[in-house]
Amino acid sequence: MNPKVDFYFNKGKWQEETKLLRKVVLSCGLTEELKWGCPCYVFEGRNIVLIHVFKEYCALLFFKGALLQDAEGILIRQTENVQSARQARFTNVQEVKKWQSAVKSYIYEAVEVERAGLKVPLKKTKDYAVPGEFQKQLDKRAALKKAFETLTPGRQRAYLFYFSQAKQSKTREARIGKYIPKILDGKGLED
Repeated sequence: MNPKVDFYFNKGKWQEETKLLRKVVLSCGLTEELKWGCPCYVFEGRNIVLIHVFKEYCALLFFKGALLQDAEGILIRQTENVQSARQARFTNVQEVKKWQSAVKSYIYEAVEVERAGLKVPLKKTKDYAVPGEFQKQLDKRAALKKAFETLTPGRQRAYLFYFSQAKQSKTREARIGKYIPKILDGKGLED
C-alpha cells in the first residue's frame, strides 16, 4: 500500500467498496501509485488497472480492457469513443465480493497482455469524420490545413471529436472559429 494513495479510500460514498477493491488488486502483486488523482496499479512500470469513483458507481478501469477475454461479461466500454479501456463497475460491496475472483483473473490476464507486448489497434485520425464546417475552413485556408496536419494525431483527434460533438452547425462554427488561432499556433485543444 502506498501512503500517498490512502486519502482516496477515506472519502466519499464508495469507501467500503474501494477499500475491498484495493485489497483484491494488491493481492495480485501490482505496485500502487497515484496517477490522475486516482489509485493506479502498475506492473513493471506499465499501467494495468486503476480504481475510480463516480456518482452512481465505483469501478476498476483496465487500461487495455479491449484485449481481455471478458469471460464473465463484466467489462463495459464507457462510450463509443473509448478505444482501449474497459470498466468493471460496482454499486455495492456485495458485487465486489461476488466478482473478486473474476477480477483477479482479469488482472492476471491484463499482466500477461503487458508481458506479451500486445497493443490495442487504435483508429487513425483519417478514420474520424471531419465536420463539414471545419473541412470548409481547411479547404479555404492553406495555412490552417498545414498547421492542422502538423499537429500530433492525438491533438487532431481531440479537435475533430470536440468539433463534431456540437449538435448545431452554428455551435460547430463557433467552436472552430474559437480554436483556429490555437491550431495555427500548433497547440492542442487543452494546451
